[in-house]
Amino acid sequence: MDGYGFRDVARMEWIKLRSLPSVRWTLLLGMVATAALGVVAGYNTRDAAGDPTSNMLAGVVLGQVITGVLGVLAITGEFGSGMIGATFGAVPRRGLVLAAKAAVWGATFLVAGEAAVLAAFLAGTALLRSGVPHPSLASAGVARAVLMTGAYLALVGLMGLGIGAVLRHGGASIAVVIGGLFVLPLIVGAAQHGYGRLLPELIAGNSLAAVKPVPGFAWSPWLELGIVALYPAVLLTAGGWLLARRDAG
Repeated sequence: MDGYGFRDVARMEWIKLRSLPSVRWTLLLGMVATAALGVVAGYNTRDAAGDPTSNMLAGVVLGQVITGVLGVLAITGEFGSGMIGATFGAVPRRGLVLAAKAAVWGATFLVAGEAAVLAAFLAGTALLRSGVPHPSLASAGVARAVLMTGAYLALVGLMGLGIGAVLRHGGASIAVVIGGLFVLPLIVGAAQHGYGRLLPELIAGNSLAAVKPVPGFAWSPWLELGIVALYPAVLLTAGGWLLARRDAG
């Protein structure tokens, strides 16, 4: 049966997502924890000359793990359970399935991520100590930093989805996500190369979430966001190509 269009397949993926209460609770609690970490970081800000906005968005360190892992499980869970065979039986165009997954999960991550970082900023600003600048969304660069940080969480979720489509194994895919986010930046930093500006986790902390990007990340934050977006684009393209050429087992 191959009479389904993109909207039909996206609707199917939305039904799958809604039927997984564990996923909803994990995403909800993960984003609450993300916001809470940002609030704590904001409350502990004492440097009047620092960047309190960046501090209040520090919860992204946890949030990216949540969205990255859930992105992986969005597809590897189906491979593990064998449900992917039924999915591809109903919709033989595997690239269409992956595109629908990316749209549904990406939109979910975007809404959840933006809500978490906005909550962190608003609550964190209310709890900032006296003597520390109290930014607002109307302050220069602040709204941009908040919106880009939420978008970053969605992009990491799509990276996880792409890696899961390539590897098809949950444990291995999660290891690659965690390694890429945390281990690779340490290796690059230890080697003292200038490639850090190309790594998602470092871009997020030093450019996207910062009102004033730190030295070494002097490119436009919009360009940096585009660099981050290339990762899921390449991974999802590779995943779709491989899905079309391998069996569903």
